[in-house]
Amino acid sequence: MSRNEIIVSTEEMERQQTFAEMVRALPHRPKSYHVVTYGCQMNAHDSEKIAGMLESMGMASAPQREEADFVIFNTCCVRENAERRALGNVTWLKEVRKQKPELLIAVCGCMIQEPGMADRILKQYKFIDLAFGTANLHKLPEMMYELLNGGNRVVRVEEKDVIPEGLPVRRLRHDAAYVTIMYGCDNFCSYCIVPYVRGRERSRDPEEIIREAEGLLESGVKEIMLLGQNVNSYGKGLPGDVSFAKLLKRLDDTGIPRIRFMTSHPKDLCDELIDVMASGKHILPQFHLPVQSGNDEILRLMNRHYTRGQYLDRVRKLREAIPGIGLSTDIIVGFPGETEAQFEDTMSLVDEVRYDSAFTFIYSARTGTRAAEMPGRIPEEEATERIKRLIDLQESLQQDTMKRFVGTEEEILVEGLSRRSEQAVSGKGKHGISISVAGSEKDIGTILKCRVTGLKNNTLMGVREA
Repeated sequence: MSRNEIIVSTEEMERQQTFAEMVRALPHRPKSYHVVTYGCQMNAHDSEKIAGMLESMGMASAPQREEADFVIFNTCCVRENAERRALGNVTWLKEVRKQKPELLIAVCGCMIQEPGMADRILKQYKFIDLAFGTANLHKLPEMMYELLNGGNRVVRVEEKDVIPEGLPVRRLRHDAAYVTIMYGCDNFCSYCIVPYVRGRERSRDPEEIIREAEGLLESGVKEIMLLGQNVNSYGKGLPGDVSFAKLLKRLDDTGIPRIRFMTSHPKDLCDELIDVMASGKHILPQFHLPVQSGNDEILRLMNRHYTRGQYLDRVRKLREAIPGIGLSTDIIVGFPGETEAQFEDTMSLVDEVRYDSAFTFIYSARTGTRAAEMPGRIPEEEATERIKRLIDLQESLQQDTMKRFVGTEEEILVEGLSRRSEQAVSGKGKHGISISVAGSEKDIGTILKCRVTGLKNNTLMGVREA
């Protein structure tokens, strides 16, 4: 598939804007909306785009779903629990509609894109008015116009891979923003459904990304989070000498105060990227590097394309180049066939690396993936016992690793008032760890300098510096 075939044309975006204006002119259109988001940062950013399009159609955001005329669920299918939660909440809205017959309900995102899922959901949940997959998001105005004019449910699930440029966005924060640099994934890890629902890798044009970043800077944004299923492979298929390291260097030169990114695949973490991070002025010293398992055989079965030793080498190089770097990871427990000894390899790797944080999950079988057909399913009780041990280990290590910040200077982008005190504010430090200092609402959205004085649970405590 060529690049020209996967970019949504300017003409198509103008067409969708026309549909948005037509919806706005309808006297019977919904006046308010509420978006419910499940899953990763990519989904959160998609929800910002959905909100932007709905507002271009004349709808206003409702703070609670039961107050809205139109409720849309942006779903995740990476783990079974996310699907259950989404469908449970959709079912709850069926009861709400008995009291509010004009309520419209939509379901979109990865779960709908999953093969066969749309038909199953729509047969079981006949009260859903609109359903569409990830490839159809940019056509929301057209689908809304069809729904409101025709009165029948609308379903759109296409297989086409697209890169929609220029969608309206309603950002959740004025001081920080997501910037998607690529879509899809080519890795086909044996447990993962993402390549089947998000499509193959497609990288955005670097000039489009730079323009977006510069526009965000002009609007007052202080931090951007670059998003992709595997940002390290950015640039594949684009003409010229394009790579994630080179893109990151150009973004660093724009002067945006803080730059983060996720997610990175260990097999594609190159020395050039580490060097760019080490020399960068605005690239924050934080790295999310999913390991998934500490055992070579399990990694092979997962189709991860690296060994334990290769992963640890990347960690060593990161820490040598960027002393004090904040490291986080993802880990799956109870992969099919995982023995106690193989699980202990994961425990020992966690003990060796000493992450600042770890997102841990019990393996969840996804229909259509290779792992779902593998023998040796681990009993739920055994997997639960393993993950409890892993969490206990991580929490004990985390308290120790965070002590390295005590006495150091940090910078916080204040996100809001602290949950513990109305006289304190909190936000992420440069290393991706929450820090709490004295402050008030007027500090929200500003960057504060502080000195770390201690820690409480998983939060660093600090005092402000002039």
